[in-house]
Amino acid sequence: MTRSARILLVDDEVSIQRAVAPLLRSRGYEVDVAGTGNDALRTLAGRPPDLIVLDLGLPDLEGTEVCRRIREGSTTPIIVLSARGAEADKVSALDLGADDYVTKPFSPEELLARIRVALRRVFSEEEGEVGRVQYGDLTIDYDRRRILRGDAEIRLTPKEFDLLSLLARSPDRVLTHHAILKAVWGPNAVNRPEHLWVLMGQLRKKIERNPARPRYLVSEPWVGYRFVADAE
Repeated sequence: MTRSARILLVDDEVSIQRAVAPLLRSRGYEVDVAGTGNDALRTLAGRPPDLIVLDLGLPDLEGTEVCRRIREGSTTPIIVLSARGAEADKVSALDLGADDYVTKPFSPEELLARIRVALRRVFSEEEGEVGRVQYGDLTIDYDRRRILRGDAEIRLTPKEFDLLSLLARSPDRVLTHHAILKAVWGPNAVNRPEHLWVLMGQLRKKIERNPARPRYLVSEPWVGYRFVADAE
């Protein structure tokens, strides 16, 4: 990263503010703190952050509503940090545009790792994304719609490439089943998850060395899938 990243922490719990803000500053980040949804939206407009850490249980607006409003005019990464651990809450937040979801109580190192991943995307986009990207032993050539393992090409169908490309363009971000179905098949397919399950199975057989234990295309149970950029 060529500059210090600015993070907006949105949480009304003083204990969280006192724990998370100093933690982030100790890692070299600039931190703004907002205790309400409206404060967060005002800060976003006047002092745009590189990343937002957002609680769902705010005193004035639901965090999901804040997320929706942010996504109306901004692509800033949003990491939800919430005590709500139900899958329905996760799916709702992710479908409304959140990039990731960390449940309280949380590990500080896990939160920092999720932040680093999201900020890598921000700074790589600022530097300009190339048409050919390598992840581990896989190379994705977006311009030619080709996948290579080493020098050997892996033949994918158009839909398989669309699915892989969708996930890989947002590495380490959870995409919900609903979002993937809508992007790959269109809005009429959002209630047909079997399409996705079959296609994912086919894709894993082609790009994973052990499809039963995938390194790249990882399931988030009952929520969606994540492309792991740093697979080992």
